[in-house]
Amino acid sequence: MASNRAEIGIFGGSGFYRFLDRVEEVWVETPYGAPSDMVALAEVGGRRVAFLPRHGRDHRHPPHLVNYRANVWAMQALGVTRIIGPCAAGSLKADVKPGDFVVCDQLVDRTWGRPDTFFEGPVVRHVSAADPYCPEMRAVAAEQARALGIRVHERGTVVVVQGPRFSTRAESRWFASQGWEVINMTQYPEAILARELNLCYVNIALITDYDAGLEGQPEIRPVTHEEVLRVFNANNDQLRGLLHRVIEALPEERHCPCAKAAGDR
Repeated sequence: MASNRAEIGIFGGSGFYRFLDRVEEVWVETPYGAPSDMVALAEVGGRRVAFLPRHGRDHRHPPHLVNYRANVWAMQALGVTRIIGPCAAGSLKADVKPGDFVVCDQLVDRTWGRPDTFFEGPVVRHVSAADPYCPEMRAVAAEQARALGIRVHERGTVVVVQGPRFSTRAESRWFASQGWEVINMTQYPEAILARELNLCYVNIALITDYDAGLEGQPEIRPVTHEEVLRVFNANNDQLRGLLHRVIEALPEERHCPCAKAAGDR
């Protein structure tokens, strides 16, 4: 059915389990097993949008057990060509504060054991990950955040850790010493899998806490899951408003290299 199609996909992260109103929910079968939940389809600003909570709407899937391949495949099966991946994230720098947004331009993978490619043979392709996020979508996200008066960092490196535990102080200090700004548990392999399917992908990280290595500084609380959800929930309306603006501002045609990142499929 034509109604079971979308052009823009959104993965909801921790604390962000619902986005659209007046939705049609569909279940998508994939060669990689079940996605995290039903996909909600609706229209936003004249654009067809698909929303899938990456952890499931009841947060049943911890970050290391999310079926990222099924989730990304499901989006492509619905016709999606662009994905927005908002997430809760920690800060590794004192000037990247809780409540700030970061439009990441780089990632560092520190996970292990996650199925992280669609190319397992007999077709094998080596996809460049030099610039893992769509430059066109990043520019739109940063511009719309500024227009809304959101405190936004227009670039940043996210280090992706295995989870579900948070970092030790030593690990956190190590990550910060590398000059990285953001820490998260879900950006890998989600962003790279989108690239393998020639999909555009942008991350919008909502900073919910300072990571453990920064705890010694004044007014910085230690990270807890409860604190993450508290800050995320306090900024949910702002995130929703930004997503609506980004969806409406994206150009109809893609003029970025993402569509050919993995060649013809």
